[in-house]
Amino acid sequence: MKNALLCASIGVLLLGSSCNRKPSPDVAATVNDKPITYADLDKQFAFQFGGATDRTSDDQLTIQKLEFLRVLIDNEIMLQKAEKLGLLATDSDVDAKLNEMKAPYTQEEFQKHLTARKMSVDDLKGQIRRELSIEKLFNKEIRSLINITDQDIKDYYNANKANFNLPEPQVHLAQILVTPIDDPTVRNLKNDKAKTEAQAQAKIIMIEQRLKGGEDFGTLATNFSEDPQTAANGGDLGFMGESTLDKANPELRKLIMSLQAGAVSSIIKTQEGFRILKVIAKEPAGQRDLNDPRVQQGIREGLVTRKDQLAKAAFYETARNDAKVGNYFSQKIMANLAAKK
Repeated sequence: MKNALLCASIGVLLLGSSCNRKPSPDVAATVNDKPITYADLDKQFAFQFGGATDRTSDDQLTIQKLEFLRVLIDNEIMLQKAEKLGLLATDSDVDAKLNEMKAPYTQEEFQKHLTARKMSVDDLKGQIRRELSIEKLFNKEIRSLINITDQDIKDYYNANKANFNLPEPQVHLAQILVTPIDDPTVRNLKNDKAKTEAQAQAKIIMIEQRLKGGEDFGTLATNFSEDPQTAANGGDLGFMGESTLDKANPELRKLIMSLQAGAVSSIIKTQEGFRILKVIAKEPAGQRDLNDPRVQQGIREGLVTRKDQLAKAAFYETARNDAKVGNYFSQKIMANLAAKK
């Protein structure tokens, strides 16, 4: 009887684990008793990072997997909350998103993209379902509560008025970059990389011809640009001051300043490779007034983003506190370190 009571007491202290039960060796973590296996972890890690970790040391790879497991744990917590609230994405939701993703590709190109990430269509559907379900949860539990008033915008403008006084003319730029280097960090939608100078030159000429044919600059950047920092955003580099351009490359600055808003440059050969630039907008120096719709929209978007980030951080922490999580991968790492001491 005493042994039974002792076992029950220890079980409570260990958040419900029993005295004799140990996690299966193939389980990396559990969330409310639902397992995340090492096979799940390895598979999702491969989807996310592909071959970008080929040159990573064993310790660095373990750190990355440990951090990624935390993401999978958080996602599982959110999915369980979404399921509880009846917010899981439907088959029609998933199919609609899948068709949207497939639209820019031929069937062969799309399959090639999946193969490069070691994914099947079912794998992709599972990923889409998770992402859409969590998005539905955030929309209901977080974004529906965020309200930015006109007074909020006015107060922010008055408190940060100096930030809306441009000391020099600004240029809003986007770029498409093609390099002769096979960079593993490149993640454009087409998974398309030039590997030699000749390939890079042929590729940038192809892109220039498609631009002249009327295709959208942002779409081509997302599909083909080899700049890992901007490809996903349609090549958007944001606003830059004229002095910044001058310091980077005076000749490039001269070219950019000669272009009107909306204009696209010819092919530019730079140290990194070949570029095509688009001037999205130009802003003169001076104070921006609160009555400017762009100022109001920028402030509103910034305030929404801040409140969204704050609410998400609090929502995640609250959800973690309510969940029963076992991270056996981290325990295994600590046990291995202790064994080698």
